[in-house]
Amino acid sequence: MNIRAVYPGTFDPIHNGHIDIIKRAAEIFSELTVAVYDHGRPIKSVLFSVEERVEMIESVVGNRPNITILSYGGLTVDLARKINAKVIVRGLRVFSDFEFEFRMALANQRLAPEVEVVTLIAREQNTFLSGSTVREIASFHGDVSSMVPPNIAAALANKFNGEQEQAFSAPISLRD
Repeated sequence: MNIRAVYPGTFDPIHNGHIDIIKRAAEIFSELTVAVYDHGRPIKSVLFSVEERVEMIESVVGNRPNITILSYGGLTVDLARKINAKVIVRGLRVFSDFEFEFRMALANQRLAPEVEVVTLIAREQNTFLSGSTVREIASFHGDVSSMVPPNIAAALANKFNGEQEQAFSAPISLRD
């Protein structure tokens, strides 16, 4: 059966938990679109531009024939309709994620009943990972090499050296 799915997120930065969900979803669905949310307005502060985040994901998973990476703004269900995705993929790490994801799934059902939401449970070794955790550790020049691929660790180190450090000062949501 040909089923297209979309895995939306901020991916600021992509980490091993995201990569695991992407790989697993790409095995389940015939086509997977990794959709990098471009906030377009300052709802949530991000460290990397949308272009940088797309490039980082491409560098990690871009060579798989059934994975497409793109940026988008607006409602995820609108993107799902636009690309004919029947499924939105989400990852669950810890119990506190459940309430947020449950409410979001219900809202998406209301807006687009034809689009299903499928959640994949994080692998145990990735349950503590979030973009905000990775960013915070990196901002103090901590070792994130077990949390992200080497090129992402290098990009984080580059962002937090010298003048780039000023660019990241706004509070970040813990849910990303």
